[in-house]
Amino acid sequence: AAQYLSHSTPLPSFAMSYDYDLIAIGGGSGGIACAKRAASHGKKVMCVERSRLGGTCVNVGCVPKKVMWSAAHIADILKHDMHHYGFEGGDEAKFDFSKLKKARDGYVKRLNKIYGNGFVSAGVTGVFGDCSFVDEHTVQVTDEEGKKTNYTADKILIATGGRPHFPPGEGIEEHCISSDGFFDMEELPEVAVVVGAGYIAVELAGVLNSLGTEVHLVVRKGKALRDFDPTISDGLDVEMSKAGILIHRHTNGVVKVGLDAKTKKKTVTLHNGDVIYGADVVLIAAGRVPNTNDLCTDCEWAPNTEKLHLENCGVVITPRKYITVDEYQNTNVKNIYALGDVCGQIELTPMAIAAGRKLADRLYSGKPEEKIAKVSYDFVPTVVFSHPTIGTCGLTEPKAIEKYGQENVKVYNSKFSNLYYGIFELKPEDKPKTLMKVICAGIDEKVVGIHVLGMGADEMMQGFGVAMKMGCTKADLDSCVAIHPTAAEELVTMGVWGTSPQSTGAKVSPLGGAVPGEPRLS
Repeated sequence: AAQYLSHSTPLPSFAMSYDYDLIAIGGGSGGIACAKRAASHGKKVMCVERSRLGGTCVNVGCVPKKVMWSAAHIADILKHDMHHYGFEGGDEAKFDFSKLKKARDGYVKRLNKIYGNGFVSAGVTGVFGDCSFVDEHTVQVTDEEGKKTNYTADKILIATGGRPHFPPGEGIEEHCISSDGFFDMEELPEVAVVVGAGYIAVELAGVLNSLGTEVHLVVRKGKALRDFDPTISDGLDVEMSKAGILIHRHTNGVVKVGLDAKTKKKTVTLHNGDVIYGADVVLIAAGRVPNTNDLCTDCEWAPNTEKLHLENCGVVITPRKYITVDEYQNTNVKNIYALGDVCGQIELTPMAIAAGRKLADRLYSGKPEEKIAKVSYDFVPTVVFSHPTIGTCGLTEPKAIEKYGQENVKVYNSKFSNLYYGIFELKPEDKPKTLMKVICAGIDEKVVGIHVLGMGADEMMQGFGVAMKMGCTKADLDSCVAIHPTAAEELVTMGVWGTSPQSTGAKVSPLGGAVPGEPRLS
């Protein structure tokens, strides 16, 4: 196989039962994080990647998506906002899609190189090629020229991620693109149909709409983001409609997609009988599946595991072809582990990174306290780069009521227009709204959910996520003096300020004007 790095220090021959202590299959966020952390503990590590380093996030996910969101944000300022602040000429601004694409792709390539250099500095051996299991300690890597090479390891990690899934239907796979294909587009479409109700669908629909495309969003049921807190999903629905996105509801999905050979325009027929004509691009964002097909010869569809031939090592997968793991990322085979999107838990880049590092620490740090190291899947903050953005952490209101009972849940809500829109010459009801919700449970009003829709939600949620991980109560939020004027201050001033039960989740109470604790110096 084509090796691009080989800087590991060989172990003494008497200790060499295998070629490597750890082989990580998948050079995405989780695999790289685990490989580098294991190498930092002095282990001999190899990482196998069949495409570009960085995985979905770097190449066709978070990173290029955020670049496109930023471009769309600038477009919104030029088209809708700047004249309210006395600037003119926004309508005359010209947008060069190809220039943006070239800059974005160049940035991604630089990140690919940075990841490769990171392997060098960490002492990880990297190999490009398709990887499959021979047995529980042996993998076979096939390089781009077809050469097959076997490698052995004491432990093996599966971190192969996931990929977009095309639903069945006439012409769908032939005439549509996925979220991956979105980043291959050479020009901005005049008309686009986005199919899906998840965060990828609303993010890309928002980007295209802000950049000037006529966007049709097709959802199976009544709205997008149905698993989010209803206040947030309903609020986004309103804002997307006000922004001009045409939402097709209760469609039950797409039946077929046809292509006009002369005009190259596409016709999208929906299950409810509606037909959308004249689309330049049909983007399917109806879900992702784990990359397991290469790992499993009898998979109908799966995560990125199809070519792994899991039957050769005995790793168990779920009916949906996700790899089954416990809370410590153990599979049913004692020396094989899995993490990230291939497991179908919380499919977020930082989640995979944290899981990878914790796994490596548990296996190799040698510290007694790390023997039970595991990542927490509770109170994971996340952001949707919709227009406007969403920040969320913890339980939704329905989930909190289901878990704790209606009588034990108290909810604080706020709805307002950001000060940014204060001088806009618009009716109050026409100004974009910020929605906030703090969900508390129990007699201490422990915060179990925070949800925000509006300008700045993406940047404000990280700090509140820390507070929730530390067990904050409503009184703890109130104890923090507001930063004025900001939108975030609303989260520490909700309700009748200071009247919540004076109970803290902090190790050193911040309530009642208490003096902050001092750091331990020895």
